[in-house]
Amino acid sequence: METKRVVVTGMGIVCPSGNTVEEAWKNIAAGVNGIDYITLYDRSITQNQLAGEVKDFDANALLGRKEARRLDRVTQLTIVAAREAMENSGLEVNEDNQYEIGCIVGTGIGGIGSFAEAQQGLDAKGHRGVSPLAIPKILTDSTSGKVSMTFGLRGPNHCIVTACATGNNCIGEAMHIIKRGDAKAMLAGSSEASIVPICVAGFNNMTALSRNDNPTTASRPFDVNRDGFVPGEGSAMLVLEDLDHALERGANIIAELVGYGHTSDAYHITAPMETGEGAAKAVEFALRSANLQPEDIDYINAHGTSTPLNDSAETNAIKRALGEVAYNIPISSTKSMTGHLLGAGATVEAIFSIMSIRNNFVPPTIHLVDQDPACDLNYTPNVGVDREIRYAMSNSFGFGGHNAVVIFGEYTNGNA
Repeated sequence: METKRVVVTGMGIVCPSGNTVEEAWKNIAAGVNGIDYITLYDRSITQNQLAGEVKDFDANALLGRKEARRLDRVTQLTIVAAREAMENSGLEVNEDNQYEIGCIVGTGIGGIGSFAEAQQGLDAKGHRGVSPLAIPKILTDSTSGKVSMTFGLRGPNHCIVTACATGNNCIGEAMHIIKRGDAKAMLAGSSEASIVPICVAGFNNMTALSRNDNPTTASRPFDVNRDGFVPGEGSAMLVLEDLDHALERGANIIAELVGYGHTSDAYHITAPMETGEGAAKAVEFALRSANLQPEDIDYINAHGTSTPLNDSAETNAIKRALGEVAYNIPISSTKSMTGHLLGAGATVEAIFSIMSIRNNFVPPTIHLVDQDPACDLNYTPNVGVDREIRYAMSNSFGFGGHNAVVIFGEYTNGNA
């Protein structure tokens, strides 16, 4: 039976709201919109014009020109976020502990930018137009492999791909690895760098993206006029540790990871169950894992993508799992400020959930002007609020019917 406690001792982030945890949280708490017009490619070739891009990211300066050219942008973002998390944790990897520390790094789409580049080279020059670096840059698990090599992590090394639930699955499965004693610490998180024409056009043509070209109103979760999500990119990483290991080395404990639940809708390849049944079960299983009751939850960071189906289905799921208590819990969708980071979204939002605990503050759902009657919970419209937060839940649901929920708790004097 898993009895070990797992704590968070490091965090790192690169996202549309900022390139460090401190910067990103400052902007999220203030309700600053991180969505703008696409600059990563000539946006005239796609109908959708907006994205949540990582700003002021110079891979050559951060990683070195030689190293940067060997990595897809998804891995570049990951290494920078992981570096902040490791430095933040103070965890030193050496010959004595290298097999006790591992990583789980996921991504929804992987090196799609490198794939598109290789296809262009093939079309233009035949096989000679494809770089020998193409396959390593494209492979989804190259990101977790590069993280392990960069930091010398020789423990468990996995890559999880569960669409937009990826980050929470990475966090939750890393927790189980630690709890069963297969590692003393894990670097866990997820990344996405899919602001490329083929992805934007594909999502747009399946009517998943907002057709609104106004950056200040396009991502509006739970609003009656929402019409789809705005794509985003970024990476976020957590250092998770066995509590005893963290205490032994005198680590700064940021929060405790207390619960994790995951299910499958087994319903539709892209649409959620309108009743929210599968997602509700993931919430229930996370609560059971944490040994908590619905009334113990002080804040929920919603999946809240700004699509008509998702937001109403998630509302149904929350009410189905938590009952009348759901109406008393402040909820927000930080995707209103970042856009939807797909595979990276869950870990980014896990960090925002942890920061809400650390600061006793509920970030807002911006752009929420005319709340949908079908979304009748407290979604913290436009302005964040001070509130004592001991336990925060973060929901993430992905194409394919993946549902994953994590719960973090305040860590005080040895008890969450």
